[in-house]
Amino acid sequence: MNKFSIRTNSLLAVVFIFVLLSSCARPERFPGETWDIAENPEKLGFCSGKLAEAKAYSQTINTAAVVIVSDGMIVDEWGKVDTKYMTHSIRKSFLSAMFGSYVQDLTINIDHTMEDIGIDDDPPLTGLERTATVRDLLKARSGIYHDALYESQRMKDLKPTGLVVKPGTFWYYNNWDFNALGTIFMQLTGKYLFEALEAEIAKPIGMEQFAADDGWYVTGDESVHAAYPFAINARDLARFGLLMLRHGRWKDKQVIPEQWVFESTRYHSDATLYDCDGYGYMWWVARDYNRFPHLPYVNIPDGSYSARGAGGHYLLIIPGYDLIIVHRVDTYQRDNRVTAEEFGKLTGIIIEARK
Repeated sequence: MNKFSIRTNSLLAVVFIFVLLSSCARPERFPGETWDIAENPEKLGFCSGKLAEAKAYSQTINTAAVVIVSDGMIVDEWGKVDTKYMTHSIRKSFLSAMFGSYVQDLTINIDHTMEDIGIDDDPPLTGLERTATVRDLLKARSGIYHDALYESQRMKDLKPTGLVVKPGTFWYYNNWDFNALGTIFMQLTGKYLFEALEAEIAKPIGMEQFAADDGWYVTGDESVHAAYPFAINARDLARFGLLMLRHGRWKDKQVIPEQWVFESTRYHSDATLYDCDGYGYMWWVARDYNRFPHLPYVNIPDGSYSARGAGGHYLLIIPGYDLIIVHRVDTYQRDNRVTAEEFGKLTGIIIEARK
């Protein structure tokens, strides 16, 4: 047999194996009315011993619930997975996702300015601030450093008060931007946030418990733009994570435009000011070789992203590993929290559980 025949036969063998594997590929799995839960995590490529180690570690910190999803089903879960806890700032990533369809159909033009769409505050915005675009707000780059509702003390301490910058040039994790985006969504779509969230995301992906009355608006003298927190359980939060992991598609329905999922979860800003690596459109995004990691004590690959809420609430999506990790804390209890370092250690153990 000559060299050409050997190469041809080898190529045919590779093609045969590829066709065989393709024909055996299982369709993507989605949960039905309830989640499928793995009876044997080993069959999904996870080490049961390591998962037990992760659970044991979480019981030494203030974790309330954990849900781990791979291949469209729950690999493991523990704690109060059906209890609705506050989202805190995870609300912002939900709003980012809700913008997608309205940007696609041109109801919202994210390159319009505050002047164009009539957004102001009390006291009024300056002429320069009025030139900030909706896109600048999505990136937390508005340059508008007014008082805002629902700010943590750290946000107040880091606010660059007195700094005058051209919109789009400086990143600061800014509740004014995030709250004003809620106003913009309602003003331009004519819909209330929580009713839209229930109808356009929660129902299409079959959330088991979330309803519009799980949300409320926080108002006050600081600003005319309300904050919009809501409560949700770990399993329903995992469904949202799976929707994002599947590029905005749920079964045969495109719930969020695929291009918007890509655009909103890619790196747009360095998040050094918050000891993190990167930021997208109201999502924290993994960015290798930045000054800080995505989470302490664990390597999170590029292309990953997370939604985060005060006290240790996380929705971590790692497409490269087909992995979703939901972490909840009972922040109804005062000063009850899990640190980024603690969640990073927990995440590291869960990742190590992948064989």
